[in-house]
Amino acid sequence: MKYKFEWNDLRALTTLINVALIMIYGLSICWFGLGIAILGVIKDLTEKDFRWNSLIMHLSNVMLNVFFLAKLFG
Repeated sequence: MKYKFEWNDLRALTTLINVALIMIYGLSICWFGLGIAILGVIKDLTEKDFRWNSLIMHLSNVMLNVFFLAKLFG
């Protein structure tokens, strides 16, 4: 089976990096994850090949990062 790069591979990697940065630097780094997730939502909504699973993944990352930021500032 030959590997084929997909955008979701990069998105999954940035999610992993976001989790690692939160663990290392704390909740204040959630701005990075929120920005990446919002860009992902925009890309999902503007793609010709729309996939619900990708949109749901990015919306859940938006919600999680907003939750963490609310905990930080709340």
